[in-house]
Amino acid sequence: MSKVRILVLTSSTGGGHDARAEAFAEWCFQLYRHDVDVRIEQMLEQSSVVNRVGVKFYNRIQQAAPWVHIWFYTVVEVLSYLIRRRVTFGARYYTEVLREYRPHLVFSVHDCLNRGYFQLARQILGADRVRCATYCGEFSGGWGYSRNWIEPTVDLYISRTPTARDFAVKKGIPAEKTLVRGNLMLPTAYLEPIPPGQRGTFREHRLGLRPDLFTVFLATGGNGANNHADLLPALVKHADRVQAIVICGKNKQAYHDLVHWRANHPEFNCYIEGYSEIVHLLIQASDVIVTRGGTTTCAKALHFECPIIFNAFGGIMPQEELTWKFFRNGAGCEKIENAADFEAILDQWMADSASYGKVRNEFLKLRYVDDPTVVIDELVALANQPAHARLKRRPFPPP
Repeated sequence: MSKVRILVLTSSTGGGHDARAEAFAEWCFQLYRHDVDVRIEQMLEQSSVVNRVGVKFYNRIQQAAPWVHIWFYTVVEVLSYLIRRRVTFGARYYTEVLREYRPHLVFSVHDCLNRGYFQLARQILGADRVRCATYCGEFSGGWGYSRNWIEPTVDLYISRTPTARDFAVKKGIPAEKTLVRGNLMLPTAYLEPIPPGQRGTFREHRLGLRPDLFTVFLATGGNGANNHADLLPALVKHADRVQAIVICGKNKQAYHDLVHWRANHPEFNCYIEGYSEIVHLLIQASDVIVTRGGTTTCAKALHFECPIIFNAFGGIMPQEELTWKFFRNGAGCEKIENAADFEAILDQWMADSASYGKVRNEFLKLRYVDDPTVVIDELVALANQPAHARLKRRPFPPP
């Protein structure tokens, strides 16, 4: 029996794009097993030295100087006017992948992998033999929503929120090709819920924390950019009422420094982990998360009902601005630009627990419930148009 072949285009500029690519692949396996073949390509890094250097520079300035992204983003946007219908860097590698794999669907989860990539796929494979789709993970539109997302010839354009969809239509995506489908998270996010009555048990037995203390999650992206050392003193100040969950991503030095810090602060309850595979559980065990405006982490926080304090140390990147704007306008979420801002918020919550309750209630008004299998079925159906395969859909087991 023939398989449906889906090529997913992603890049490690931050962790969100790869996370959505991996979630899509895992969902396809859960629902269709071996009838659907998913191939993930980090196309920017793999295809060109120029692209690879750009990705490394992107991640480096995210760690060291987020404000520089304003200029980086502006340059990329200007270049997009010059490169509209063709793949300039990495075309040879991409062409080889297309000819060898011959996908029925090219599915982009990255802004720089739409314009030109869809045209080249149709040129190589034939317009009737391949479909093209985009999943844009932005929460809202405006400055920071890259024009590289907008490729009007796309067959299906999926947005996270109605606000982001409306902006995409305004910028040129035909309305009839758009869908709003919420989050694209791994199946484990749906299969491993912690019931509210068992949060304390999880904290105590899995993390070695107190079950009854207010728990703050200091998060970071995969590359480990963080300001944990600046934030921890404000938490220690309330050590009798507050504890922390801290992750360091792939930043080994940050992990080593924090382990040493914890050894010298026995009065403070703190769980420390490097690169975590259980972020979805850590968020559920927390009362608030401190994070930059990465779309994947913020989407998980909303899904698991954990209010967000936005880390704006060093400025907010244009892409993060879209996420911050969505949560600021919709729920009044706060941002912190220095340790004093964080200390002020925490002091207020500890002095008046009702103030935290009000923040949480406003945050939950933004939450929406989505069926994660719907968007997978829609994308597989799109791929099946040129594939003409017989697919057997498996039911997704309930939590």
